[in-house]
Amino acid sequence: MLAAAEQAAAFDEIRRLFASRLRIMDTKQWDLYGSVHTPDVVSETFGAGKSVVGRADLTDAIRNVLDGNVFVTSVHHGHTPEIALTSATTATGIWAMEDELWWTNGDFEEHLHGYGHYHEEYRRIEGRWLIAYRRLTRLRVTHTPHYFDYLSAG
Repeated sequence: MLAAAEQAAAFDEIRRLFASRLRIMDTKQWDLYGSVHTPDVVSETFGAGKSVVGRADLTDAIRNVLDGNVFVTSVHHGHTPEIALTSATTATGIWAMEDELWWTNGDFEEHLHGYGHYHEEYRRIEGRWLIAYRRLTRLRVTHTPHYFDYLSAG
């Protein structure tokens, strides 16, 4: 296992990795989104039984939700990480999360506010920690009546 200083450095790098993913996503820097994930990343954030595999497919899926036919302003926060190193090159993390999303539906602003947890796995590849797996679980979601209409807009 890693020495204490190396463990602390790994925890810090994983926290910065997680924060940069949220910033990249909310600022819609799609050319950078894949760079914080492993080539074979698996994401289960799109509902039960729906997995997205690979950097390009994950970037496309997130882009289509937040910046596709309808532009969605998003703010994602991650809090109180529980990070555990499982080897010198692998780790897991659970993050309390909160997100808010808005889009315009004609003259009306739609809104979603969610709370839950990101469950993630990380791998160190060529000296960098990257996100290898993500599953989103939600505890509570509040939204305006027609918020999810944007998923079928186009």
